[in-house]
Amino acid sequence: MSKVLILEDEESIRSFIVINLKRNGFEVIEAADGNEALDRYNSIPDIDIALLDVMVPGIDGFEVCRKIRESNERIGIIFLTAKVQEQDKVYALSVGADDHISKPFSPTELIARIQSLLRRVNVYRESSAKVSFTSGPFTLDLISKQFKKSGQLIELTPTEFSLIQYFLEKENTPLSRDLLLDHVWGKEYMGDPKIVDVNIRRLRQKIENNPSEPAFLQTVWGHGYKWKGEGQ
Repeated sequence: MSKVLILEDEESIRSFIVINLKRNGFEVIEAADGNEALDRYNSIPDIDIALLDVMVPGIDGFEVCRKIRESNERIGIIFLTAKVQEQDKVYALSVGADDHISKPFSPTELIARIQSLLRRVNVYRESSAKVSFTSGPFTLDLISKQFKKSGQLIELTPTEFSLIQYFLEKENTPLSRDLLLDHVWGKEYMGDPKIVDVNIRRLRQKIENNPSEPAFLQTVWGHGYKWKGEGQ
């Protein structure tokens, strides 16, 4: 049974989420403020997904996300944001979230987003028939789930790991945003397609010597992106 941590201070919304998650077979851990969420996270092992509201008492959802990511790149994180908070959506992804969902949302959309992210988390944790990829200074090990540049470990979230793996599988091949969305987030993904671009920017910050002039994760204007095997 997958475990989901919910940080939401509005009791009516939290109860709505809890009921629907339990109906779909999830084990639910509740928190009404940021400090409680971190306490629950630190005391309960093997939480698979965290649903984080932004504006909550104590430390906010962004800081909770940052602190979780400091110790765990394998957990899936989804932010709950208001539709008007476009800047919050982008910032949520920049601090380590995998996805965001706008309030109000339907139970069907919520469960679909969680299940889609859970599949990526599980793929990230499982081994693969192909053991590793090597491209220029980079190595991706699918058993240990480690990505290294010149021998130095680069921490990746499950979504980032899935993106890098797909780029290395399709080295030097232009990949459209729609193709990346379908492969990494799933054909049923109902969120903002800009999530691809935000994750690409975040990856460039981690892997490129000069993120503004990427040598490896390059833009193909009018199409999407490609991984250039040996860089420029």
